[in-house]
Amino acid sequence: MNTTFSCVGCGKCCNDHHVPLTLAEARMWAADGGQVIVLVEGFLGNGLGLPAQQREHAERRSVTVHSGSTEAHVAITFAAYNVGPCRNLDEDNLCRIYDRRPLVCRIYPMEINPHIPLNPAIKECPPESWEQGPELIIGGELVDQELAQLIQRSRQADRDDVHTKDMICALLGIRTTALKGDGFTAYLPDMSAFATVIDQVQRQPVAAADSAWQFHVSGDDIAAQVTAAGALVVTEVPVNYAFISLRAA
Repeated sequence: MNTTFSCVGCGKCCNDHHVPLTLAEARMWAADGGQVIVLVEGFLGNGLGLPAQQREHAERRSVTVHSGSTEAHVAITFAAYNVGPCRNLDEDNLCRIYDRRPLVCRIYPMEINPHIPLNPAIKECPPESWEQGPELIIGGELVDQELAQLIQRSRQADRDDVHTKDMICALLGIRTTALKGDGFTAYLPDMSAFATVIDQVQRQPVAAADSAWQFHVSGDDIAAQVTAAGALVVTEVPVNYAFISLRAA
């Protein structure tokens, strides 16, 4: 399959999208006065919550933690919180920080996850974006080597940052995750505290507190599976986070 692409500057990809950030980008976003959202998902050591073919990629971008009597793997995403237009769009839908925009913005419309193929049908870009411009994919393979390198940089940053993110979450009191595929737990930390903690752990890394993680799940059936595997399931109503369910209604 061959795919061409050329950005037409519609700005749709810069509206209502929480953009994943590297640790350095998250600190920059906070310094610029933006809000970062922390999204957390995890799976159990026995594989619950994760298709087998995705395990290698998921483990690389997650930190191994304890939950109850079992081992779990938690992936932590820091993302630019964008409700409506991105704060960096000007009146002409042009990016004010284009030269230092996040990696994920540079990579778009390609996907970061190697298990998610590019599907123009689910992108918000108008049809003309896919009818002109250079060839992006030829025979199912990405041909833009600069873009391929950016994707690898993003994936590597995910792996390199995960332990520091865990330290940051520990200091911010973030210890509840969702089960991968079932949902996300979403936190909106105070940005002053967030920036202070990032600076603190970068100056002098500390071991993340050995406090157990717990799972927030969408229903009793999934809770029973998580509990049977030995992990902790939260029973209280969320106070400092929201649960975003991915379960079909």
